[in-house]
Amino acid sequence: MKRRKTLETVIHGVFLAAGLITIAFVLMITIYLIIAGIPAIREIGLSSFLFGAKWESTANDPKFGILPFILTSIYGTAGAILIGTPIGFFSAVYLAKIAPKSVKRVVETAVSLLAGIPSVVYGLVGMLVLVPSIRKLFHVPDGASLLAAMIVLAVMVLPSIIKVSLTALAAVPKEYEEGSMALGATPVETYFKVSVPAAKSGIAAAVVLGVGRAIGEAMAVMMVSGNVPNMPSLFESVRFLTTAVASEMSYSSGLQRQALFSVALVLFVFIMLINATLNFLLKRQKEK
Repeated sequence: MKRRKTLETVIHGVFLAAGLITIAFVLMITIYLIIAGIPAIREIGLSSFLFGAKWESTANDPKFGILPFILTSIYGTAGAILIGTPIGFFSAVYLAKIAPKSVKRVVETAVSLLAGIPSVVYGLVGMLVLVPSIRKLFHVPDGASLLAAMIVLAVMVLPSIIKVSLTALAAVPKEYEEGSMALGATPVETYFKVSVPAAKSGIAAAVVLGVGRAIGEAMAVMMVSGNVPNMPSLFESVRFLTTAVASEMSYSSGLQRQALFSVALVLFVFIMLINATLNFLLKRQKEK
């Protein structure tokens, strides 16, 4: 008994240490980004940095306006979620409630493989297949565009949305569905009017994970978006906050390098605000 109590204390200590280490890493990253990013914002000016429409970091008279990056990240993430969420949601409902076991097994394996594919492979396939297809289909000069980035990101968020939604739907007690059908509801009515509302917190969490994956992606987006600092337009080359840092950091120096750290700081704050807002909305729904 004493040995068991000692073991539980040790395990509790290990878990506590792991949690504290995680918090410490987050704090270290936050402090580092603040220290590295604030000097450039002071020199450039907060309004000029956040609301400037031009990014010309290597010009003789450099300009460091990141408004195009911010708007592109917002539009690209929103577009990816609007495309990916319905597909992922209906796929999860089908797999959890309708699909035969053999089909479910195969599709779940495919979804798991989709989650394991490196982002550079998504970007390569998008660059070789999707970009030329957009160019031919819409008769535009270059298919590397915001639309291509949205589609690639939508595919990349599917595994997160499907797997988490599937787990949430599978956790709904069978009694709920049996009671609904006993009252005369059809299976489809039961799935969408009983099971889905019961699993809504898990499905919402899946969407939150999808948003995090979409807004934080860099390599795949860089390969299909054109990586040009234009104001966002569906069929024009654009640059995201993530790709702005990734594309210039290797050769940057001086104020340009500091400005890239400021971009990373803005991206970090942006992600934190989105997560905090979505978590707040989820808590309000639970309280209701």
